[in-house]
Amino acid sequence: MTQSANLGFPRIGAHRELKKAEEAYWRGDLPASALQETARELRGRHWRAQKKAGIDIIPSNDFSFYDQVLDMSATVGAVPTRYGWKENTVDLDTYFAMARGRDDVTAMEMTKWFDTNYHYIVPEFAGDQTFSFSSRKAVEEYEEAKALGIETRPVIIGPVSYLSLGKMKETDADAMALLPALLPVYVELLDTLRQAGAKAVQIDEPFLVMDLSASQRAAYRDAFETLSSCGLDITLATYFGALGDNLEIALSLPVAGLHVDLVRAPDQLPTVLDAMAADKHLSLGLIDGRNIWRADLSAAAALADTAKDTLGAERLQIAPSCSLLHTPVDLDLETRLDDEFRSWLAFSRQKLGEVVALTRALNEGRDAVADLFTQSDRARDSRARSSRIHRDVVKKRAASVTSADLDRRSGFDERARVQQERFSLPVFPTTTIGSFPQTKDVRKARAAHKRGDMDDDAYGAFLREETERAIRRQERVGIDVLVHGEFERNDMVEYFGEQLDGFAFTKNGWVQSYGSRCVKPPIVFGDVARPGAMTVDWSVYAQGLTGKPVKGMLTGPVTILQWSFVRNDQPRHETCRQIALAIRDEVRDLEAAGIGMIQIDEPALREGLPLRLADRHDYLRWAVDCFRLSSSGVEDRTQIHTHMCYGEFGDIMPSIAALDADVISIETSRSQMELLEDFKDFDYPNEIGPGVWDIHSPRVPSVEEMVTLLRKAAKVVPAERLWVNPDCGLKTRGWPEVEASLEKMVSAARTLRNAEATA
Repeated sequence: MTQSANLGFPRIGAHRELKKAEEAYWRGDLPASALQETARELRGRHWRAQKKAGIDIIPSNDFSFYDQVLDMSATVGAVPTRYGWKENTVDLDTYFAMARGRDDVTAMEMTKWFDTNYHYIVPEFAGDQTFSFSSRKAVEEYEEAKALGIETRPVIIGPVSYLSLGKMKETDADAMALLPALLPVYVELLDTLRQAGAKAVQIDEPFLVMDLSASQRAAYRDAFETLSSCGLDITLATYFGALGDNLEIALSLPVAGLHVDLVRAPDQLPTVLDAMAADKHLSLGLIDGRNIWRADLSAAAALADTAKDTLGAERLQIAPSCSLLHTPVDLDLETRLDDEFRSWLAFSRQKLGEVVALTRALNEGRDAVADLFTQSDRARDSRARSSRIHRDVVKKRAASVTSADLDRRSGFDERARVQQERFSLPVFPTTTIGSFPQTKDVRKARAAHKRGDMDDDAYGAFLREETERAIRRQERVGIDVLVHGEFERNDMVEYFGEQLDGFAFTKNGWVQSYGSRCVKPPIVFGDVARPGAMTVDWSVYAQGLTGKPVKGMLTGPVTILQWSFVRNDQPRHETCRQIALAIRDEVRDLEAAGIGMIQIDEPALREGLPLRLADRHDYLRWAVDCFRLSSSGVEDRTQIHTHMCYGEFGDIMPSIAALDADVISIETSRSQMELLEDFKDFDYPNEIGPGVWDIHSPRVPSVEEMVTLLRKAAKVVPAERLWVNPDCGLKTRGWPEVEASLEKMVSAARTLRNAEATA
């Protein structure tokens, strides 16, 4: 019989219970015991839900207080020395210090998990790195489920992917050289799981869908030759793409089974089937673990039938394409969506039902689940013909874009001259990235307005007061280029989606972005158009409060695309172009209203990069074109800014330069300006604002720290092209730390100005 399997379930809870408990713990309002109890309750609830849904193979150790890579760092004792950890077990406070920093120490770097909007804490390795079995989390959670009467398959990140996700610090050595030191800890972990009663384990090796180095290829063989002696059935899980030229390696490893992603890469199935050894099972990732559209069960069943005909039912497992971490918990909580729209969707709980339906269809025949297949077919056909989705006028406008629409009137040097004449900014100009603290009062007022307890006039007055206070605070601190604070915005993507045609919204469609940070992505279901101006009134109001320039703040088309659940019935580049045209209209309206600086944030540009080098050219071409389409309709005197964060930029520097933004601000403080080396090596021609304050850490950096970072930056980028700013927006921080940090930032900039003046 074919088995149903799941690779991972969302951790946060249907109502973000984990987020609320963690943040209460960080504030000191909740003891560690209560936080742990919330975690236990959530894990138990999710295991029981999967069992009730009919899932045969249920994962454990897919829960995390922050992210699974940080969990692995704790498990193998890879704690940087600066945290002063000397115990046998990584405690909760050390764990959170690694993720968030503390008053006396900086956090570890954070970056995107492959091409998703999920983040992980980057492991740090030294040349003489040692490892030890320092967290029994995976074992304890297996035992916890077992005590509830639920047998699970523990999930761990494989050793090659774990090392590949990390960074060697202060050495150019290959991280694969650490494998001999790391493997004994993995063996101890697996042996401890076996002793606890586990029979199988899921080892995630997503790097098998990437371009591999010779050392990584060799490491796979060495690693799994060692791990295969653990006495557990190992399912090697790959996802986010096709195995391609790594298929031979994956199938040569001494494991019990292989999981493949047939949503991202359905075409790989025939090749995989032809190469499967007779002693291995195959897990078919047929249900989309990264998007919210209802599965086309008929199409998925056709792939499953092909696999069954070749391998037989008993060697198959049916599963999502990847962990369901990336999808909301339960569609049943969405009571405000109309019936037709709901019929197009499936969240995590519903995806479990789809996995079980496909499994039953293989085992019992489609008649056993005929109603579910009929509903799936109807939803597919409804989307294909719906007038809510397809708008000819939008498609025709997108098709009419020409290359002339993608270019500024003059080159950067001429624009920079004209802009400096207009703004007369000092050297090392200071600014922020956009948002200011969303305080309890702001959130309370927004909720009251949404409920109807605060009318439009009262809410508007409240927002104007908050905006003016933010302007005055920036003036008092001495910031050169101001922002209005974005108090009217709930989220940098959702806010725009709410004002664009072709978007829909959920009430409880939360997914984890990092740690306790949850986002509620909009759903791009149809052709996108802008009915009217979205930000002009607030920008004009803020600019009228001050003589200093105030940036207009927009989210770029690629980021809106990447941070939404996007329609899967047309190519992503077509949807992105439609969004770009909407942003272009907004940019031109801002300029016409007198806004001289406009920031179009694209933090997701690097995130959207295909995992294989061979696939990147086309993506970068259309992604850059979409940004330029949104930004190039303005005069030379209008300064275009953009912002990017948490990504490696070296391999896409030509594309970043091709954006032709006048100023780019980037996250660099966690890496101690390491990212700027990419800009130096490329000789980036425009202006740069390297972040000097890690806003994801609850600490106020000193002036000296910021001066040190700026001096590092000035060795890489000429002073006349350097800006001074935080790493990211300040929405999640509190006003006391924001004002203190900004005062120090301005002081650091002035220190550099004085040094420049006397040099």
